[in-house]
Amino acid sequence: MTTKQQPIIVIKKKGGHGGHHGGAWKVAYADFVTAMMSLFIVLWLMGSSDKVKKAVAGYFNDPKGTGSKLGTTMTGTGEPITVQANDQMQKLKEKLETEITAKKEFEKLSKQIEITITAEGLRIELIEDKNGTFYQSGSARISDIGQELLGLLAGELKTLPNELLIEGHTDATQYSTDANYSNWELSADRANSARRLLQENGVRSDQVTQVRGYADMMLRVKNNPHDPSNRRISLLVKNGADGAAPPNITGDGKKATAGPAPASLSAATAKDAPREAKPQTATAAPGAATVPAAQAQTAAKPAAGNPATKPGLMDRLKSMLPGGRK
Repeated sequence: MTTKQQPIIVIKKKGGHGGHHGGAWKVAYADFVTAMMSLFIVLWLMGSSDKVKKAVAGYFNDPKGTGSKLGTTMTGTGEPITVQANDQMQKLKEKLETEITAKKEFEKLSKQIEITITAEGLRIELIEDKNGTFYQSGSARISDIGQELLGLLAGELKTLPNELLIEGHTDATQYSTDANYSNWELSADRANSARRLLQENGVRSDQVTQVRGYADMMLRVKNNPHDPSNRRISLLVKNGADGAAPPNITGDGKKATAGPAPASLSAATAKDAPREAKPQTATAAPGAATVPAAQAQTAAKPAAGNPATKPGLMDRLKSMLPGGRK
């Protein structure tokens, strides 16, 4: 009788690696690196100068850098878009505020005259009240107090080389049932009447470059379109080219330019001055006209294209070779 053979079972164990890891650690690591980068940026900003802080703040206010290219960067709130007030505009602002407050008749208008420095320049806003301080309701005729105030402003603005922009704004109330004369025409007429008055008081004809009427499209109080303060006139003293500060000016409104150097020098200055700076003349025979030394030196110089005096390309290459220089 044969015995049934049992099968031999061999168990081989192989050392395997751990289970497959997911990619969650990568996300956590990326978050950690981002947080560390943010921390170091904040620490760097805290130790930076005010100039750097203002530049960073200006970028976040206007990331695309197109704020200065818009027709106006103001929405009627009177707040500056970027904080970059130059000295000239600050001085002009202080001077206008001083002259306005010095007149007693303007004391009651302190809340209706706002002067702010914006990215475009100096903005002067004449804000109406419910009684119609500068313009009567539905009219483009300037009141007596408005004419006096604009005359005062014109006395300062006419001395500037800066361009002026005038804007007219109304509230949402329709003052006319005529379809051909709406708030658009009214706002433009008010801005234009302000322009005429400024020019009558000395502002140059080419100084006002734009006159705009916005109707009720740029409300000062957006949650109340019928608020009287939405009716206003804005004068913008524009910055120089590319947002630069306006140049120094003289009393007649002309740009101040550097004048010629004085004819005489002090002994110390003349001693330290270069020898070429001394006025010299080349004299000829008696009775002949004198020729300045600079012209005499120019005449004595040979022509630039003379090969006898100016080395050619091959001569310069030879001089650069070893042993080629003399």
